[in-house]
Amino acid sequence: MAPLAARPMSPRVREILSWYGSDSPGTLTNLARLLNHGRLGGTGRMVILPVDQGFEHGPGRSFAMNPAAYDPRYHFEFAIESGCSAYAAPLGFLEAGARDYAGEIPLILKINNKDSLMEEKDPKQAITGSVSAALRLGCAAIGYTIYPGSASRLDMYNELAVLAEEAKAAGLVVVVWSYPRGGALTKDGETAIDVSAYAAHIAAQLGAHVIKVKLPSAHLEGKQAKDVYEKNKVAIGTLGERVRHVVQSAFAGRRVVIFSGGPATADAAVLDEIRAIREGGGFGSIIGRNSFQRQRPDALKLMGEIMDIYAK
Repeated sequence: MAPLAARPMSPRVREILSWYGSDSPGTLTNLARLLNHGRLGGTGRMVILPVDQGFEHGPGRSFAMNPAAYDPRYHFEFAIESGCSAYAAPLGFLEAGARDYAGEIPLILKINNKDSLMEEKDPKQAITGSVSAALRLGCAAIGYTIYPGSASRLDMYNELAVLAEEAKAAGLVVVVWSYPRGGALTKDGETAIDVSAYAAHIAAQLGAHVIKVKLPSAHLEGKQAKDVYEKNKVAIGTLGERVRHVVQSAFAGRRVVIFSGGPATADAAVLDEIRAIREGGGFGSIIGRNSFQRQRPDALKLMGEIMDIYAK
């Protein structure tokens, strides 16, 4: 049997790769793996399945509503069947299935994590993986969370700088979860448009290739920022406009910015958010609880509808 032909490199993917001119051919190859895989391969958009919630929130809170999801293999199979661009998880979940599904989907090793057994005003994540483990498992990328606003933020920035340099030297992509929280931020401030845009910009400045942020609200947290936004009439009235501003803040859209799916909610609400992300020029979504917390047929249907919107 003749080997399957590789997917031709699309002009859009070539354009995105051109934004990362300081990176090695190895890193660009892995970024291309992410951009060329799955149903959205070649479009410049991505949908990633993240399953770090068992570590972050606990197995019962994460999987009891769909018990099949306790099994790490379920998530590999779901990511492959639904046509995701990549699958991201902590070390244990990837080790439990990487051999069985080797080469079938790009993997992202979530290299730091935290539990929720103690309430913390200023959270920080522990290093739970390594660049060498990502290479051993055949990953295309590492993932790392920062908490802009936390009293521990500078330690996280320092850790990320070291790990990103090591990852890039090994030819891996760096994906950064940039989630403002802690410090003097209010709860509304965690998703405020000025704070969300700032968080995306910080991740870009720290060398992220792909940036994950939460969907921003119209709230303006900082007084000085509010004055500037109002004086310059920055358009933030609709979700699509806010998405566009966050993407603009990541080097005028020259860094890939994807948006979190958040807690499980009704299909219609999820799809409205996806339309707003597409309208605002977002590069895609990272959909966890809104996929694996549904029964598999329902989750596959929703993921198909999400990808249909992005593929238009």
